[in-house]
Amino acid sequence: MESCDSTACQSAREIFTELEEIYDDQNLYFRTITSVLEAASALEVPHRLKLMLTQPKNEIMVHCPVEMDDGSWRLFKGYRVQHNNVLGPYKGGIRYHPEVKLDEVKTLALLMTMKCALARLPFGGAKGALRINPQEVSKDELMRVTRRLTAALGDNIGPDYDIPAPDVGTNAQVMAWMADTYINFAESSSKVSARGVVTGKPLAFGGSAGREKATGQGLVYVLDALLPNMGIELDTVSCSLIGYGNVGSWTARLLQKRGTTLKAVMDHSGAIFNPDGIDADALALHVSTTGGVHNFAAAKAISNDAFYATPVDLFIPAALEQMVDLEHAKRIQCKVLVEGANAPTTPHAERYLLEQGIEVLPAILCNAGGVTVSYFEWKQNRQSETWDEALVDERLKATMTRSAERVLKMSKRLNCNMRIASYASAIEHIDKVYELRGVFP
Repeated sequence: MESCDSTACQSAREIFTELEEIYDDQNLYFRTITSVLEAASALEVPHRLKLMLTQPKNEIMVHCPVEMDDGSWRLFKGYRVQHNNVLGPYKGGIRYHPEVKLDEVKTLALLMTMKCALARLPFGGAKGALRINPQEVSKDELMRVTRRLTAALGDNIGPDYDIPAPDVGTNAQVMAWMADTYINFAESSSKVSARGVVTGKPLAFGGSAGREKATGQGLVYVLDALLPNMGIELDTVSCSLIGYGNVGSWTARLLQKRGTTLKAVMDHSGAIFNPDGIDADALALHVSTTGGVHNFAAAKAISNDAFYATPVDLFIPAALEQMVDLEHAKRIQCKVLVEGANAPTTPHAERYLLEQGIEVLPAILCNAGGVTVSYFEWKQNRQSETWDEALVDERLKATMTRSAERVLKMSKRLNCNMRIASYASAIEHIDKVYELRGVFP
């Protein structure tokens, strides 16, 4: 079992002791905040900022009673964690997953604060979740659950306060139900702008062109900005992917258009490999039909261990948190690990990879394309505008490129790895805004 005995962990322990909290280095939230605090210490920011970043502003828990199709009733537990809003309204996805926990949601909210600050978006960080398996309920049940959750959250969300979006287990349809429910509760004077309560909506209902592919597209733009500095070109490299949902499949398809060869993919159904390359579009169709990569005819099944050990240039975890631990890291053979998912790499795994000369590109940089285009959608809703996909892509590329350049510059300034540099760039921006605004009252 991985444990933490570094100077950064000791500093984090001291802060949690001050807050009368017990530090647990096996907990995802504590692991993540430790890295954030390490970056804050490297910048020598005020102690008060460390205290404010260490815990969310609000942790909301709701219980939603819902009648199922057979007439029975179930009680679903939901969360909304609002971490920090000094930069603007809270922003973050809503996750539907049967094993979701509060600390997981807290971690994702913290990362959203960092992500929005790094990209210089006018948003703070939040995250929500409902403990449910969306695959085990009917469409009507999913709709009723979603409407009940929206009603339960009430004024805790809103287009000027906290704006949810899709995440694992949710999609544009779920966002449409959330928006419709919220609109029905909104005052008549604000019904036009009320649909901006969520982003990631269907295009016909106030969504944005380019939103579905946005996370994958943003990741590709980051690679465009950073790989040439490492002597790597996209049209000559190979990659492997963990996860083939929205982020993984779009990343694979967009990279394929650039000439990248997809050699291996692993998801909840198994792992597959083809040394000559896997057709990303054909695999996306297979997964949409069957629910997983298993039994894809144009690739052979391999073990999970063999998947991790497959030699590639880019290793891209794009599923859930902590999918790459130290044991997995010791098998990985790649030049760059690219975090498409949030917090997919444990601290010990990252330390090992860096010692092996493997660069790790952090999630708050690589997967910020989703929240960036969500910002564009929110802006379009507020201004009653519709942008075409070319304009969205142009503005997304500019935002992602600038973010990548900030991280690169900070890594040189602090002589640190890319994760600490990404957090430091975000924290420096937050610190500046606190200095300008002050801390109320």
